[in-house]
Amino acid sequence: MSTAQTRPIAAAPVDPMGGWTPKHNRWAVALTVTLATFMEVLDTSIANVALPHIAGNLSADQNESTWVLTSYLVSNAIILPISAWLATSFGRKRFYMTCVALFTVSSFLCGLAPSLGILVLFRVLQGFGGGGLAPSEQAILADTFPPSMRGMAFAMYGMAVVVAPAIGPTLGGWITDNFDWRWIFYINVPIGILSLFLTQRMVEDPPYLQAERHKRGNKLSVDYIGLGLIALAIGCLQVVLDKGQEADWFASAWITICLALAITSLVAWIVWEWRHPNPIVDIKLFKRRNFATAMFFTFVLGIVLFGTTVVIPQFLQSLLGYSAMKAGEALSGGGFAMMIMMPIAGVLVSRVDARFMIATGFAMTAASLYHMATHLNLQIDFQTAAMLRVYQTLGLAFIFIPSNTLAYVGIPRNKNNQVSGMNAFIRNIGGSIGIAVITTFLTRLAQQHQTYMVAHAVNGNYTFDRLLRSLSQGSADAGVATRQAYARIYGMIQAQALTLAYVDVVMVMAVVVAGLIPLVFLMKRAPKASGDQPPAH
Repeated sequence: MSTAQTRPIAAAPVDPMGGWTPKHNRWAVALTVTLATFMEVLDTSIANVALPHIAGNLSADQNESTWVLTSYLVSNAIILPISAWLATSFGRKRFYMTCVALFTVSSFLCGLAPSLGILVLFRVLQGFGGGGLAPSEQAILADTFPPSMRGMAFAMYGMAVVVAPAIGPTLGGWITDNFDWRWIFYINVPIGILSLFLTQRMVEDPPYLQAERHKRGNKLSVDYIGLGLIALAIGCLQVVLDKGQEADWFASAWITICLALAITSLVAWIVWEWRHPNPIVDIKLFKRRNFATAMFFTFVLGIVLFGTTVVIPQFLQSLLGYSAMKAGEALSGGGFAMMIMMPIAGVLVSRVDARFMIATGFAMTAASLYHMATHLNLQIDFQTAAMLRVYQTLGLAFIFIPSNTLAYVGIPRNKNNQVSGMNAFIRNIGGSIGIAVITTFLTRLAQQHQTYMVAHAVNGNYTFDRLLRSLSQGSADAGVATRQAYARIYGMIQAQALTLAYVDVVMVMAVVVAGLIPLVFLMKRAPKASGDQPPAH
């Protein structure tokens, strides 16, 4: 009798969600959260091309206007690592809707800002709201879709993440040229209102989150020391990355102090969180091989994606004379390529070993970066530049989706918020570090190439003398013609030196990405899900 009674219990599948499925269509939920993702990621790049207009309108210089970007990135980076804790403490849906509302209201206030200081203040608030969106959205998708369907869900989310930065500069340039820079903030308002309405109707917290919140009751244990340490560490690090090159890095005392504070605070935070019984960030997740490796790949993906988003427009604008809007259009082809590749990767991830997909993605990305390095020159046309971006983005879908999928392998359901929060945080930090490192390398390498070429641009060098004579002809005043010829040669040397610096940076990125291919197989293969049941933990 007892055997007959226990047999069904032993055979029953373990379902951490208690058989829960969303009340509304899963894809409607995915589309709802993707809408806010697109709005937030778009805002990280759309303001870039409007900085000169903002500076002129608010009576600020160009250096001061960059705080419009820096302030957003700093507050965004601070909220990302603690968003999982906030979502668990206050309820994920409630936290998510609060972030959407804060982002929408602060966007409207940014448009109304009468001075640069007020604009920076509202951008800080906007960054706090935007920072909580991406982690919550990924966690919502992970809970809404069973493992067998997560690939396509992450594909939809990934399209928003990669397409928004691609069209941001183009859209920002068009709005600024045809309307007013304030409209780059106002356009968030209707999208935010629609997102709030759909979220209220479509999104819900799964039973395990509701149970955790009821278990906590009104007792909210706040790790003030952990919050303070991570805010100080990330805030200082972001300032160093954004302002380091401008201040000549360690030649500046305040940059050195900020970096020392960032490192000290980060180490202290890791030690504190490791030992804390209720940490705001579960550092011990990095003991899991798949999670740690996936976060490393996400970091590299951030460097490549954000780094090349900076390299191509800068090259086109500074060396080929393209307008901001035209340079942004050169990136848009890559966005459309990602829109095609994301669904393909989403379908394949449930049928093919995700590790082979990531290795293929890294190989494609490395090959495209090598191709880009061999074709960057001062004679390329718009079509060539746009295709270089298309080739570079084709492999990213095969990294983004399977890496995200493998990151959740072996992770308990109640840690989904932690995984998504850390994933977004690592990607953004990778992007910030990538942009800072690439900008610094471009400056230093250009100086090295220029020094080498100037050393050979001397009288007695046959090529130099012939060029000087050809540029000096056609003027009645030989002295003026010679001086003008020297100026033109110096400009040519500067352009060639900077071009070689771009080539060097892209080539180094290609080598680094290629070196990651063997590391893919450190990850464990994702277990095959039976039906729609999530794996037991």
